[in-house]
Amino acid sequence: MSMVLTTASVPDRDKVAYWNEAVSRTLVPMTVAPLGDGPFDGRIATHRLGYLQISTLEADAERVSRTPALITRSPEALMAVGVQISGTATFVQDGRRAKVRAGDLVLYDTTRPYCFEYPRRFAAHVFQLPRRALGVPDSDIRRATGDAIGTEDGLGAMLLPFLANLASSADSCPAAVANRLAGNVVELFATLIAERAHPGGAVADTARGHLVLQVREHIERNLGDPALSPESIARTLRISTRYLHRLFEDEEITVARLIQQRRLEECSRELARRARTAPTVSSVAQRWGFVSPAHFSRAFRAAYGVSPREWRSLRTGQEQVEGQLPVDPPTPPTTAISQPRAALPASRE
Repeated sequence: MSMVLTTASVPDRDKVAYWNEAVSRTLVPMTVAPLGDGPFDGRIATHRLGYLQISTLEADAERVSRTPALITRSPEALMAVGVQISGTATFVQDGRRAKVRAGDLVLYDTTRPYCFEYPRRFAAHVFQLPRRALGVPDSDIRRATGDAIGTEDGLGAMLLPFLANLASSADSCPAAVANRLAGNVVELFATLIAERAHPGGAVADTARGHLVLQVREHIERNLGDPALSPESIARTLRISTRYLHRLFEDEEITVARLIQQRRLEECSRELARRARTAPTVSSVAQRWGFVSPAHFSRAFRAAYGVSPREWRSLRTGQEQVEGQLPVDPPTPPTTAISQPRAALPASRE
């Protein structure tokens, strides 16, 4: 099922504010400035494949900026791959400027400032995933961003048609297939980054990198299993627990900590979701593999600085008895944009 946001039914005076809000909520907080005259027109459709988010945008000429101030308000580290369907763009990140043409793709990191300038109406796919899922060094990511990759550029020749087909068909994938596809896409992106970061040379430690990706994929597929642990992962992959820990010595996080971090992230996302009937905090914790409510509460507060209930209240803008209906649906919070926000009616396809 896709979430579709469009300016079609929005009054002309509110279209720009609406589009800023729509793009910031769907992708990451950013500022969008139209480059043309007349009423602005834009449409964005989004769906998920496991932890991979796929969005398709069509919009009039615009300039998109992600500034340091906006980054501090959304610290989640995401890697993005943009695929230009039509029109052109000028992309800038890390001091590099790339001319992106139809059929090109570009890698970018949402934790560092960037901007896109589209001189005329355009269409593009945007693939977003947690940067940690890639399992590649930050130095490699910095080397790979800011360049346009065409169909004649090594792995890009294979990736571009695959990503275009995936964006058009992902919405119909069963959950089990979606999770597996997401894992495959992550591995392809990691390989692409390594290829761009080390042109003309062999990618070091390929076997280790592949195994680390397998571990991360297994964790993503089994987050809700309370028995998920370094020991259970090692048994599944037929390696020793000692070797599993050695694999993660260069990952800046232990396996146990990664499991807890991912569980907390999924819980925080679910608790922040607006719904007329809210699940209890304990049921959310249990769904993502936490056995002890007290342990969950302590871990959540340590990670986010507030209790799970306080997090829900801050994110939904309401005090609510769990499991009961609010009198009126809460108003979505305003994202970090400079324009006044407009209501965001959404249709689902």
